[in-house]
Amino acid sequence: MSQDLTAEQVDAIITQGPYHKWLGLKVTALGDDTIEIRATWREEWKVHPERPYTHGGILATLLDLAADWALVRRTGRGVPTIDFRVDYHSAAMPGDLIVKGRVVKPGSQFSTAEAQVFDLEGKLLASGRATYFTGAVAPKK
Repeated sequence: MSQDLTAEQVDAIITQGPYHKWLGLKVTALGDDTIEIRATWREEWKVHPERPYTHGGILATLLDLAADWALVRRTGRGVPTIDFRVDYHSAAMPGDLIVKGRVVKPGSQFSTAEAQVFDLEGKLLASGRATYFTGAVAPKK
């Protein structure tokens, strides 16, 4: 079932969350184990008015989102993060960002995925890898 999700459907699911909507996310590509998301830059992302680069917490959020949602075709949903690591490579100056996520190792209970954040010129700004709980979800009561 989740293999049939389109980029537009995944975009609609992701942007239901107010924080995700505030981030200005747009799913631009979706593969079997990959996802590409564009994030629309906001003034509120700046670390400081005199230092206009994007706060690392925003980059970490984008990495976690892309790695998490790379698993969508396997799970049909977002999944909880168990462990997460981020490496920062360069300052993210004002401008939209492209985030690419991919599944590294799928599993029935736990899966590993990674993501990278790029500026619009293709410069690598941050990368990350995480473990997610992909086991069955308890039914709602």
